Amino acid sequence: MIKMTIVRDEADHTIQSFTLSGHADAADYGEDIVCAGVSAVAIGAVNAIESLCVSPLHVESGENGGYLHGAIPDAWSGREAEDGQLLLEGMLVSIYGIQESYGDFIEVTEK
Repeated sequence: MIKMTIVRDEADHTIQSFTLSGHADAADYGEDIVCAGVSAVAIGAVNAIESLCVSPLHVESGENGGYLHGAIPDAWSGREAEDGQLLLEGMLVSIYGIQESYGDFIEVTEK
């Protein structure tokens, strides 16, 4: 199962970090649409932030897949923070959509 943890700021509820870990195991390697969908959404959000924001996320990933962690940089403020949060919230909307259809393979927790 893929587990996603979202950490939000207690005061303003902005996303501070996200962590994806595990594998969906919904199908054989290379045919797993849940894994492919979650990976595409998360990596797409990280790449969009890197391209559109001056300060990219702090990112850690597993060499063999199955792990991705992104944390917002301290440098984010103003318009950049708004844009970055919008991209992260868009990622989360897509992940929740995948969870709605394939809930046996992905679990999302917000803290």
